[in-house]
Amino acid sequence: MAEEPIKIFRQGMPLFSVFQDENRQQIIMLLCDHKSLTVNQITDQLELSRPAVSHHLKLMLDAGVITFKKVGKERYYQVSLDETFQYLKDLTTSLENSISSN
Repeated sequence: MAEEPIKIFRQGMPLFSVFQDENRQQIIMLLCDHKSLTVNQITDQLELSRPAVSHHLKLMLDAGVITFKKVGKERYYQVSLDETFQYLKDLTTSLENSISSN
């Protein structure tokens, strides 16, 4: 078994964990559809409580798939997927190299 793809998979576990939840998938799609949204704006569009949305946003911040900009007392959340895209490219390349070397 090739070690490089396994190593890359392990590095991406937090990312996979974040995206396995349907609520976080919905939040990411909302943020993709809009430039940025506050917790209240996200809550208004989902059937989740404000604390639940805040919890999901924290996990997504920790995984690096979103960022926020503070304007006054409000935080405006937005997608930040450049590192995620690079990770997926690296994983794909590593898997392709592993397959072709067999």
